[in-house]
Amino acid sequence: MATLMSGSAVRLPRALPSWLRVERSPRNVAPMLLVGLLGIALVWQCVSLLWTLIVPLSPLGAWQPQTAVIASPAERRALFSSIDPFFRGAGQGPATATVTSAGLTLFGVNINEATGGGSAILAAEDGIQNSYAVGDEVAPGLRLVGVAFDHVLLDRGGTRETLFLDQSGAAPAVATPAALPPPTAEPGAAPSGELAPDALKAGVGFAPRAEGGKVTGLTVQPQGDGATFRAAGLRPGDVIRSVNGRPIGSAGDAASLASQLSPGARISLEVERGASVVPIAIFLSKQ
Repeated sequence: MATLMSGSAVRLPRALPSWLRVERSPRNVAPMLLVGLLGIALVWQCVSLLWTLIVPLSPLGAWQPQTAVIASPAERRALFSSIDPFFRGAGQGPATATVTSAGLTLFGVNINEATGGGSAILAAEDGIQNSYAVGDEVAPGLRLVGVAFDHVLLDRGGTRETLFLDQSGAAPAVATPAALPPPTAEPGAAPSGELAPDALKAGVGFAPRAEGGKVTGLTVQPQGDGATFRAAGLRPGDVIRSVNGRPIGSAGDAASLASQLSPGARISLEVERGASVVPIAIFLSKQ
């Protein structure tokens, strides 16, 4: 105590050590706050999951769906009987007991199932037929208000009148079609529809067609009156691409085709006609 009083004073530190100082900067508070909020959210989710596992009910009540209610057959019949899927209007209702006295004749009806309207073909006493739509005036004071399959409804000052189709006449007799005459054979054709070999050779001309220096077909042209050419099913400008499945590849194939035109032969041709390819079968007679 004497020493302290003698003048050697004790110096206290002006600042605390760094490990005892607490930084209160806002930059350090924000991350801690965020971590705290995330922890609270995690705890809430765990509690909600545990509650869901323990109590099998949703917050709004039972989760089971309600049972479907099926109407009885009588209720379904009553429901569908009140629905018209063809949208037919009231104008097509049953015919009234009053038949019109107007000198009109009904020749035909056209019913519009979608709108419930339609039109009718009517003729006055002069016999001139005209088409009238529902709502048109067909005569002075007489308006077309409905169309049905066998009659129309007319309105005369608020009174409904009916006009039926004119079915008093006898049905027209259907004429029996006359028998077609037998087909006439082309010159050079046998009675069975086959072609004579000599007539075919004389009536059809063959010329090689070259593309890029290579023969790709035989161009046919009619000879003489062209009757045999047409009877064979050929047309001017046709190009034969293959004979009996064998493609045309040289000028000698023309002579080979001519040698095949023998009695009783059956020749299958693939003919290029414009942008299409048509098959032609030629049957030669044995005579």
